[in-house]
This record gives sequence, C-alpha cells and structure tokens, in this order.
Amino acid sequence: MSLLITILLGGAMLAVLLALFGGLYAMTRGAEFSRKHSNRFMRARVILQALALALFLLLLLQGR
Repeated sequence: MSLLITILLGGAMLAVLLALFGGLYAMTRGAEFSRKHSNRFMRARVILQALALALFLLLLLQGR
C-alpha cells in the first residue's frame, strides 16, 4: 500500500510542477492568454499541492 501512495505522491508532485510551468508560460505569453489562463493554472497548482501534502501525510502516518 505504501508503494502505491509513493507512486501517487510522485505523480502529484510532477503535476504540481507542470501546473507551475504552465502558469509561468501563461505569464510570458502576454495579455489575453494570461488573463484567460493564469488563474486556472494557479488554482490547479494549489489544489494539486494540497493533494500532494495529503498523500505525504498519509504516507507518514502509514509508516507508524
């Protein structure tokens, strides 16, 4: 079970990284694209970070 949580945690961390780079890309594209997509990337990043943190805590609690 801990192997599954570890794999899910790695996937969540990768998804956070992709959302972060997507937000940076949106900022560099300029006005219209940024206005349309920056908030979406930021919301996705925050949600994915919360998921990664929850998986990390679950992994820690399972090791007890």
